[in-house]
Amino acid sequence: MKLNKLLLRSAILFFIPFGMLMYNVHGQSSSEIYHELQKLKETKRVLYVAAHPDDENTRLISYLVNKENMQVAYLSLTRGDGGQNLIGKELGIELGMIRTQELLRARETDGGQQFFTRAIDFGYSRNPEETLNNWDREKLLNDIIWVIRKFQPDIIITRFNTLSGTTHGHHTTSAILAEEAFEKSGDPGVFPEHLKWYSPWKAKRIFWNAYSWGGKYEPKEDKIYHEFPVGEFNSLLGTTYSKIAADSRTMHKSQGFGATAQIGEAEDFVELVKGEPFQSGPFQGIANRWQELEQGKIIEDNINGLLQQFDFVDPSNNLDRLLEINAHLKKVKVDLPWVKEKKDVLNHLILKVLGFQSLYLANKELSFPTDEVTGKLILNNPSDHPIIIKRFKTLGMDRKLDEKISGNVPFDLETNLSLPKDFPVSQPYWLEKPIKDNLYTVENQQLIGMPFNQPAITGKVSLEIMDQLFEIEIPLKFRYNDQVDGEVIQPFTVLPKITLETDQKNVFLLNGKTTNINITVFFEKNLEKGELGFEGLSSGQFKILEENLDPDNKRIHYEVELTGQNGPEKSIISAFYKTQSGRVYNREKNRILYDHIPNLTYFQPSSFNLLQLDMDLSRQRIGYIPGAGDEVAGVLSNLGYQVEMLENDNFTQERLSAYSTIIVGIRAFNVNQKLANSVEDLMAYVRQGGNLIVQYNTIAPLLTKELGPYPLVVSRDRITVEGSPVKIGERDHPALLFPNKIKESDFEGWVQERGLYFPGSWDEKYQTPLIMQDPKEEATEGALLLADYGSGKFTYSGISWFRLLPAGVPGAIKLFVNLIEQNSEKRERISEME
Repeated sequence: MKLNKLLLRSAILFFIPFGMLMYNVHGQSSSEIYHELQKLKETKRVLYVAAHPDDENTRLISYLVNKENMQVAYLSLTRGDGGQNLIGKELGIELGMIRTQELLRARETDGGQQFFTRAIDFGYSRNPEETLNNWDREKLLNDIIWVIRKFQPDIIITRFNTLSGTTHGHHTTSAILAEEAFEKSGDPGVFPEHLKWYSPWKAKRIFWNAYSWGGKYEPKEDKIYHEFPVGEFNSLLGTTYSKIAADSRTMHKSQGFGATAQIGEAEDFVELVKGEPFQSGPFQGIANRWQELEQGKIIEDNINGLLQQFDFVDPSNNLDRLLEINAHLKKVKVDLPWVKEKKDVLNHLILKVLGFQSLYLANKELSFPTDEVTGKLILNNPSDHPIIIKRFKTLGMDRKLDEKISGNVPFDLETNLSLPKDFPVSQPYWLEKPIKDNLYTVENQQLIGMPFNQPAITGKVSLEIMDQLFEIEIPLKFRYNDQVDGEVIQPFTVLPKITLETDQKNVFLLNGKTTNINITVFFEKNLEKGELGFEGLSSGQFKILEENLDPDNKRIHYEVELTGQNGPEKSIISAFYKTQSGRVYNREKNRILYDHIPNLTYFQPSSFNLLQLDMDLSRQRIGYIPGAGDEVAGVLSNLGYQVEMLENDNFTQERLSAYSTIIVGIRAFNVNQKLANSVEDLMAYVRQGGNLIVQYNTIAPLLTKELGPYPLVVSRDRITVEGSPVKIGERDHPALLFPNKIKESDFEGWVQERGLYFPGSWDEKYQTPLIMQDPKEEATEGALLLADYGSGKFTYSGISWFRLLPAGVPGAIKLFVNLIEQNSEKRERISEME
């Protein structure tokens, strides 16, 4: 994947330390600056609450931010870790990182702010009872109340209502907890530890963002509601709120949520849930916060005056009035979050009207503790109003400058940075500690709610403009020029000095035989002498066959032989490298690179699953047709199968006949039109003796109605509880007998869910050997459909193989192997031909 372009829009305000402006390069037009001035005047605040990235109503957020000029924040309970990924193979915490950044790009687009709780998305949940069996209610309530007290909203809006069973259990839970938090956030006796930083706060009202699935919301006579005209055109911005909302929603690319804006009028409704009734609107009776400050009326009058006389042609002519407003605002000493935020916004406007630009650039993207980094500070003031650079502080440096900049002549300063040996690596803060009970472990209260880490290194610049002092903080970044994309800017990232990488995440010891694994130790500086070891293995259970030093590439490559042991079918083994100084390194570097988000880096233990299974595998050549992206093919290769990827291939009968088994990846019939057009060839392959395994597809967009040799209809049926009971209905079915005899115990230890989007109806020619059932739900036989067709075998399954096989679940691996091994006649014929 190509390196992405970092969007250079303004930083989310939540990133900004109160009283400190985190400054970015991106310039603004006069109309955008004027729009920010309108927001400076407005003091109303709205907190929007739902469960996942992409749950938020971007149209309502866009309207409230850009029409009503309010500060609007979206609190997502989760980072979307349990969803599916349309653009790549990342799942779990990696998908959560992607969706976090997509959500931040969405907020940059619609102008909102972003918060999160510590909750982990553990997949689909049928109801809030099931959800709260997985989440610690008290901790999540703590997080929501913390955000309310920090953000201090006037009203709260939930995307979902509290009616159980109508939608995802996470959705309903978000509304239940939001209502509880609304009631309790003003009580100083509730989570009193918050009061060290923030005062109790209770919003005036809480609403449900009312909707009717499949149709227009029809208000009920006994309900108090309000209608927002969210389809209007904003002449200042040159667009509609519907278009802003569609662009915002399109940022959720991993979920395939590209959106086209509705043209013309549109409405959104909010229905009062709790709080004071109203007649004129949701904000009736909410005070103008400026009026509560000693200098507030003067400040507001000055803002109004500037709005009336704003110079759009030369924005720098607005400087005097902005500085006058700033002088009054500096006199406000009350320690209120919204006041601190307004001060930051005003500082931002003062610099923007001058066209001020700043960059702090590193000579490399990736660094490590003890490394030497060259940084270059670049400041430019294109206006004729002088700015005096008083001081610059950064890591280990504090320099007085007294340099005057004006007239579009840039100032630059080179700095030499030495990273201390204990400098923290760029690990997302919520991944620092082990996960517990479907919640991220975050011990620092002030980090809770933050969407992402602060920059690894910043430079702090003190400025003087017409005798007023300002302090801005500039993140250190890496910039380079791409021949196609031009300027690319990425976050400066700190890595561990030494990392490890294993070539397999699932290592198989079949029938007691030995196997080999390759481990590479990477050094960010020079090779350091040390020793490779393993937690979970005794000295007699591994042997280092080769140790190859590669000083030019700063790495050591090990080939290690693993020997069977008496123990469980699955164990987790951790590799480590211990230097001669006694320092132990045991983390693996992971990079996520996509064009629409910044480069992401995180570190996890350098571990692998050791799977000791007794089963005989055939010598098979498997063709794998990828769909939306999964790791199943890699697991099968580790098992010993010869797997070839059939990407963008001609899926002709002749081409397919070279393989004894063809496996179709997840959601392939949702994303691959060429495959959907080749169903007849796939069925001909089966008819003539092939073995075809099709993994799950969603109901929309489904590019073909024909998914098998006989009719089957995909539904939303699923089994959400991974530990729910499984019954074997046809114990003598060959797919449950060879080469592994499948027992009920093989369905233990599954992860996240049993499966999803099961067929809801199917032809009687399909066999359905498995019966699955969620608690208090009807049983389903749709998890695994098997059919003989001509001389071949066909399987359609919504079982979550894409999660289970990469996670090294022994029972799931055994069952999937059985599906591959069904067609021995075809297998033997191809083997003879070879």
